[in-house]
Amino acid sequence: MTTAVTRELSADLRGFRRVQRLAYECAEAVAARLEPGVTEREAARMQREWLRERGVRDWFHLPFAWFGDRTAFTDFRIPLQFFPTDRRLEPGMPYILDMAPVLGGCTADIGYSGALGAHPVQERLKADLEAHRELILREVRERRPLREIYADVDRLMVRQGYANRHRAYPFGVIAHKVDRVRERRFSPRLFGFGTQALKGLASDALHGHREGWSPLWSPYRFSDHPPRPGLWAVEPHLGFRGTGAKFEEILVVTDSSDPGESAFWLDDDLPHVRRWAEGKAEAE
Repeated sequence: MTTAVTRELSADLRGFRRVQRLAYECAEAVAARLEPGVTEREAARMQREWLRERGVRDWFHLPFAWFGDRTAFTDFRIPLQFFPTDRRLEPGMPYILDMAPVLGGCTADIGYSGALGAHPVQERLKADLEAHRELILREVRERRPLREIYADVDRLMVRQGYANRHRAYPFGVIAHKVDRVRERRFSPRLFGFGTQALKGLASDALHGHREGWSPLWSPYRFSDHPPRPGLWAVEPHLGFRGTGAKFEEILVVTDSSDPGESAFWLDDDLPHVRRWAEGKAEAE
């Protein structure tokens, strides 16, 4: 049974956990307000406004919302297709909310899957994501190369009968590093991404290239290295016949020789983790 882990976090990690929890609170609040006729653009604006009211002024990326078969990135070919559209939510339709706010210099990047009413297919997808969370943590603790872990996630999806939809993201990433962001009075954005956060990612990419690692966790050769210590926003994304589901949350990787401390999820008190625990409790 999935249980919350009590771990003494540094002040820095507590800051990241606080922002991540705020983002998930936003997702739950916006999900509760969704109704037939709401567009993806309106859902994205609802996320922005909710977070701005709570002090967010900068972003790793602005909020996304995907409805219907767009949750599985059906026919996505170019990056512009990820941005919110005028697709309207309908009864029984699945959705994904995705946001990456920066607050107090700390970044979160989260994904929240739901549906407007009952949707058994997506419920199954969400339940089956638990195995991916467990596999990723276990193999990161084993210091397996990121590229190999990615392949193992792929194989698990195939066994479950699903398609890998995070391959549709740029560079096919399942995760990327996040770090502190220098706070500025005015932080411009580039194609919906905060420039300060992008500078940090670019700096990691430059240093990583010199040292043989990448801040992007992908199926390609540049990710053929053990997990790099730091914070990783991880987002396995399952698809099945036009329905998609994912979670996204921060995985902490350290240089500790203690397997239990070498990697851990930043927070076990998140909506999808609670849902898995409640489901098992009901089954007992």
